[in-house]
Amino acid sequence: MSQQTVLYDVPGPRQRRITLVSSLVATVLLLVGAYFLIYRPLDAKDQFSMELWGPLVDPSNENFSLVWDRIGLGLKNTLTAAVLAIISSLVIGTALAVLRIQLKSLTRRRFTGLATPVSYLLRGLSVLLSAVTRVCVEVFRGLPVVITIFFVARGFPEFGITFDTLWYLVIGLTIYNSVVIAEILRSGMEGLPGGQGEAAAAIGLSPAQTTRMILLPQAFRIMLPALISQLVVVLKDTSLGFIISYEETLNIGKQIIGALGNPIQVYVVIAVLFIAVNYSLSKLAQYVQRRLSRGRKTAATAGQTAPPAALMSQSEANGTGI
Repeated sequence: MSQQTVLYDVPGPRQRRITLVSSLVATVLLLVGAYFLIYRPLDAKDQFSMELWGPLVDPSNENFSLVWDRIGLGLKNTLTAAVLAIISSLVIGTALAVLRIQLKSLTRRRFTGLATPVSYLLRGLSVLLSAVTRVCVEVFRGLPVVITIFFVARGFPEFGITFDTLWYLVIGLTIYNSVVIAEILRSGMEGLPGGQGEAAAAIGLSPAQTTRMILLPQAFRIMLPALISQLVVVLKDTSLGFIISYEETLNIGKQIIGALGNPIQVYVVIAVLFIAVNYSLSKLAQYVQRRLSRGRKTAATAGQTAPPAALMSQSEANGTGI
C-alpha cells in the first residue's frame, strides 16, 4: 500500500472529473474577473499605453537607459543591504541562540565542588544573564522594524557614532532579525529529543560541545524552511530604507514615478524584480536542503556498511572467516 493511500483516499474517476471541471470553471471565472475588474478599468485610463510603459520596456525610448540605470543602482543597493543584514543576522542570531541555551543549562547547574558563596554567585549570575537576554529578545522582537531602523539612524549620531546610510539600515535590520533567527534556532535545539543531550554527556562532551557538534547542526537542518522565510523577510524589509533616505529599489522607484508619472508600471516592474530574487533565494534553499539530506543519507549508509568491513578486515587479519 502506498503512502498516499494511507494518508487519504485516492480519488476515483468521478471525483477526478469533478475536480478537473471545477478547476476549469474557477480558472475561467478568474480570467473573466481579471478582464472586467482589472484590464478594462486600466485600459480605459490608458495605463497600457507605450507613453507610460515605454521608459521601462522600449529600448528606443529616450528615458529607457536612464530609468534602468537608476533601477539597477537601486537593485544593487537593495542586494548589498540584504546580504550584509542576512550574514550579520545569521552570525549574531546563532551566537545568541547558543548563549541562551548555555545560560539555561547553567541555571540548572549546582556548581558542586566550589565554595557555597561562589556557587550561589555563579548561579545568580547565570539567572541574571538569562533574564537579560530574554528581555532583550522580547523587546527587539516586539518592536516594528521601521522603528528600529529609525532609532538607529537618529540615535547613533546623537552619541557621536556616524556611519554611511547603508550601515544604519543594516544595523536596524540585524537587530530585529537576529533575535528572530535566535528564537528559531533555540526552539529547534530545544525541540530535539532529550536523549541526544544525555548521550552526549555520557560520552564526556561538555554542554558547549554538545550544542556546537550535535544540537546546532540539527537545528539548522530542521529549521531551514523557517530560516529561509526569515531571510526573504530581510530582503523585503530593505524597502524600509526610504525612511532614512537610503536609495534602495523602492526609493528609486518613487523618484522615477515623480519624474515620469507612471506609478503602476514602475511598481509592477519592481514587484517582478523582488519576486524573481525571492524565488531564486527559495530555490537556493531547496538546493541546500537537498544537499544536506543527501549528505545525511550518505553518512548513514557509510555508518551501516563500515562495521561489516571492519569485522571482515579483522577476521582476515586473524586468518579466520565469518
